[in-house]
Amino acid sequence: MSTVARVALGLVFGYALCAALGFGAVHAFSGNIYDKDLEAVMTAAFATGPLGAALGVAAALWLARKR
Repeated sequence: MSTVARVALGLVFGYALCAALGFGAVHAFSGNIYDKDLEAVMTAAFATGPLGAALGVAAALWLARKR
């Protein structure tokens, strides 16, 4: 598999995994009672998701370098 494909997979799966984890974490630990759903979606889309995408790309590049 080419490096570009690995980076793309790392980007997509990293975003999805961390967005889901961020969504769950906000629902589990937030004290917000009025708009917890909106807070969870925004945190997943704009904070934990992009962080996971960056980590996924970094991991894919690191693994491609080790080969």
